[in-house]
Amino acid sequence: PISGIHKSTDGGNSWRALTNGLPSGDVGKISLAVSPQNSNVVYATIELPGRSGGFWRSENGGASWSKLSDYVGGGTGPHYYQEIWADPHQEGVIYQANVVLGRSEDGGRNWQGIGNDNKHVDNHAVAFHPTDPSFLLVGCDGGLYKSWDRGATYALVDNLPLTQFYKVDVDYDWPVYHVVGGTQDNNTQYGPTRALNENGIRNADWRITIGGDGHDCAIDPQDPNIIYCESQQGYLSRFDRRTGESVRIRPEPEKGESNLRFNWDAPIHISPHSHTRLYFASNRLHRSDDRGDSWRTISPDLSRQRMRYSLPIMGRVWSIDATWDVMAMSQHSNITSISESPLQEGLIYVGTDDGLIWVTEDGGENWRKIERIWGVPELAFVNDIKADLHDVNTVYACLDNHKEGDYRPFLIKSEDKGATWTSLAADLPDRHLCWRIIQDHEKADLLFLATELGIFTTLDGGQHWLKMSGGLPTISFRDLEIQRRENDLVGASFGRSFYVLDDYSPLRHLDEAMLEKDLVIFPIKTAWLYEPEDILGGRRGSQGDGYYSADNPPYGAVFTYHLKEGSQTQRQERRKREQALAKKGEDTPFPGWDALKEEEREESPSMWLEIRDTSGQVVNRVTAPTRAGLNRVTWNLRTAGAGRRGGPRALPGRYTVQAFRRISGETLALGEPASFEVEAIGTPSLPPQDRAEVLAWLEGVGELQRAIGGAQSALGEALEEVRAMKDVLDGSDLDFALYDEARRLELALMDAGEKLSGDPTPGRYEEVGDPSILSRLRTAYFGSFGQSYGPTQTHRRQVEIAKEEYAAVKDDIRSLVETDVEELKKKLDAAGAPWTPGRQIPAIDR
Repeated sequence: PISGIHKSTDGGNSWRALTNGLPSGDVGKISLAVSPQNSNVVYATIELPGRSGGFWRSENGGASWSKLSDYVGGGTGPHYYQEIWADPHQEGVIYQANVVLGRSEDGGRNWQGIGNDNKHVDNHAVAFHPTDPSFLLVGCDGGLYKSWDRGATYALVDNLPLTQFYKVDVDYDWPVYHVVGGTQDNNTQYGPTRALNENGIRNADWRITIGGDGHDCAIDPQDPNIIYCESQQGYLSRFDRRTGESVRIRPEPEKGESNLRFNWDAPIHISPHSHTRLYFASNRLHRSDDRGDSWRTISPDLSRQRMRYSLPIMGRVWSIDATWDVMAMSQHSNITSISESPLQEGLIYVGTDDGLIWVTEDGGENWRKIERIWGVPELAFVNDIKADLHDVNTVYACLDNHKEGDYRPFLIKSEDKGATWTSLAADLPDRHLCWRIIQDHEKADLLFLATELGIFTTLDGGQHWLKMSGGLPTISFRDLEIQRRENDLVGASFGRSFYVLDDYSPLRHLDEAMLEKDLVIFPIKTAWLYEPEDILGGRRGSQGDGYYSADNPPYGAVFTYHLKEGSQTQRQERRKREQALAKKGEDTPFPGWDALKEEEREESPSMWLEIRDTSGQVVNRVTAPTRAGLNRVTWNLRTAGAGRRGGPRALPGRYTVQAFRRISGETLALGEPASFEVEAIGTPSLPPQDRAEVLAWLEGVGELQRAIGGAQSALGEALEEVRAMKDVLDGSDLDFALYDEARRLELALMDAGEKLSGDPTPGRYEEVGDPSILSRLRTAYFGSFGQSYGPTQTHRRQVEIAKEEYAAVKDDIRSLVETDVEELKKKLDAAGAPWTPGRQIPAIDR
């Protein structure tokens, strides 16, 4: 009501109100833009009472104004759309944010919508290209769009995960669980937390359950096909994942009852005592025992029943004809949160948007009101309430008072079912609204808190809080959920989509005694054994840089360990000592040449995790970080192998892992071994072969490859030595017969190499040569490497042929390398030929 347009000509030191030609009396929100072509031209959109107003223009720097149109960019009210932009390329062309994006070509007199059927509505931002007048960049509720034809058509920038999620829930589907979340004006979205392929989680893996502004949601914990979703103002639906159909199930008032008031994201709660029992809230609490087909109300109106038009704003109560702006806003005085104790059926807590907490211990027959809590503002909004999972008497609540300009964190706990409360805000930062709290299902003191600026955790029941990082942005997280089977924490951010912390269970084991141990490997989650599918042909399948897919969780066995002390090189330790001395202003003495030489020769400290099977056989070693603190590494379930990709996949079964550290030339075991399981998932169409036999066969092929590869390398080195001998003999005064012998030996080595790897001549002319020993082996090995079925009979036959052919040539190869080449070296030594690689260092006789 006190808004207006003011002007300063001295950089803001003084201001004067502009009134000539502008509306008098109360006005609402105002947006301004100055013409880039003529700084005397100023545009304004002005909100007036009764959702009226319009568009004004000044041509003399604000000295006087003219109303050009009634256009205010309606839709859902000026609280949502009230921005204008003047086109830098064309004078008199103006854009205004509204539902479909408005444009005027004549300075604001006439307007047209430049929306597009394939672009999202609700526009908020416009940017222009510095040189291309036809290019627009438009930001709206659907994300970011580009247009090259002034808004006739648009291209979505679809690699930006920017969704604003209000709430989240998880299912218990197997093997991959899903998340569902209600969004700001982008429907309710449902998708997997991983893909059993190497391409990651694509946009195409997601689906819409219901439209509109999606809000609270819940998935039946026993039947993942039943998903409850809600759009604004309590429009609750039951979605069937199998059919894709949804059924409206919102409770309605009985005959003679007043209409119900629902919050913008009215709460849904599935009873922990029956997966078909559903609680849903308006200003009253409703219960359904048949998945929403029928409802009974189990509470009176639990709000303060305040009428918002009668409440003081800015120090007074205003007329109904004032500049009210309440369209597309939540109804006032209603229930915002519900929780039923998993330990006592019928013990239910609810919180309201006007500062009340209610408790019933008999399923709603009798209610107890909590309206004043020491240290909490009387009318604070109850964002969340949670019954403790381990103690029937304990309950937690998150409240906020930001609508009164109070941004303090209000996090409280009661240990007597709400009779008395204590604060858990402890060392939380001052300006952190608390949105949601969730408790670990195994350790009572392990809690997670979603706030306006990130996610926090406590290991001691709320005495101390730690902000979680690890890639989390500093942004509002509105909801948290735990997938208990996987021990995953899922966060719903308001602007950066979903985040998942995979297997947070190590946090349960952190304590002072554990931190004093040299190394602790935390309990290891069962690793899934399968062959990731490649559905795109590469990580992003050559789809271009704009193609989006979220990373999968790491494939294989994930090891989390805590290292008490990190390992540093002697040079790092010296520099650390010198920095401490320099900080005190003291000398940093020269370390001495011997110490510097030791630093130069020292091996860097290293660590690895050694995996063994039940027979004690080493399966593989995984390089591990040597830094102090918590670390996490992954074994890709492959056995050790000579190739870049490692060996074949290990067998399902039980394994152990042990940490080792090498420092100053000494290798030591650290901590205790930990055991874990590898479990095969997936059911192939054709019955697979015996896994143990296939692994033994692949390892045998690998051994044969290594043997033949060694022979090939030996031939290559011998060939280089013989060619070096040829070079020194060419043009020398030594017996020419030595050169002839070297040439004959060079050809013999080349022939032997071709028997292993094939004749390269046809290939140089783009023709196919005869199969070689190594090509047969590679066909068999890599044909069986990336799948779980096992080798075909063709693969097995290729290996048989390769074995036979190698057996026929290996003695000749050995004779060439170990006898013939060595004999030629001796002859050159006897003749006094200059030294060549592979020969003995010449002796000095005089």
